[in-house]
Amino acid sequence: MIRLKEKYINEIAPAMMEQFKYKSKMEIPKLVKIVINMGLGEARENPKAVESACGDLMKITGQKPVVTKAKKSIANFKVRAGMNVGCKVTLRDLRMYVFADKLINIALPRIRDFHGVPANAFDGRGNYALGLKEQIIFPEIEYDKIDKVRGMDIIFVTTAKTDEEARCLLKLMGMPFEKN
Repeated sequence: MIRLKEKYINEIAPAMMEQFKYKSKMEIPKLVKIVINMGLGEARENPKAVESACGDLMKITGQKPVVTKAKKSIANFKVRAGMNVGCKVTLRDLRMYVFADKLINIALPRIRDFHGVPANAFDGRGNYALGLKEQIIFPEIEYDKIDKVRGMDIIFVTTAKTDEEARCLLKLMGMPFEKN
């Protein structure tokens, strides 16, 4: 079994049940999915950037990304409706737990001058958004073979009803929140 999922079942769920006094096991918040998105501003000048970013995202997540297209034309950004503007991956079940484990225990500690992730990036409904500035913190990416350093947005979607429950869930999973 996946290490993080096993930890959730054996340690995190009972701890949350005790802390928040849930009446049923079904009330305990859990991770539903993780969405990783890479926006590509340079895609309009360089069509190969989309392929390169998709390749990097596929190495990181182990799943083929979906190319996202612009919904509207925006003249100021020289974007037409239907142009490729990024790529995204939605991870669920085992791949989600593997990615979360890798992110928390391997990738985040590799960030230079890392003091923790912001604790105030919750949306009010128990979901957490995290932005990374570079994809090279993941061990699958070879520094010599990338054409450009790109960032990504990672969204943790949970069943938690409040931000406090979601923060507790992620903290118990090992998410290193910065100290205020």
